[in-house]
Amino acid sequence: MNNKHRKVLEKIFQNPVKPIEWQDIEKLFLALGARIAEGSGSRVTFSLNGVTADFHRPHPGKEAKRYQIIDTREFLTKAGIDPAKV
Repeated sequence: MNNKHRKVLEKIFQNPVKPIEWQDIEKLFLALGARIAEGSGSRVTFSLNGVTADFHRPHPGKEAKRYQIIDTREFLTKAGIDPAKV
């Protein structure tokens, strides 16, 4: 995991929620070792440490919606990812 991944991880856990580009979140998931499964349309499923989560890529914009960032935070927490320990 590089410095950019760490910054994205910190941003995910910030309050209030700040804008993040969706592709940066996907790159973070992959850097953490998540598996990705493409669904139909904009749907994508990630599996990390035995936890699975479904997301829809934002479109037409690049930035993740507020609820997607909150869902990402929940997914990472359930998967045992702690930004203070990574």
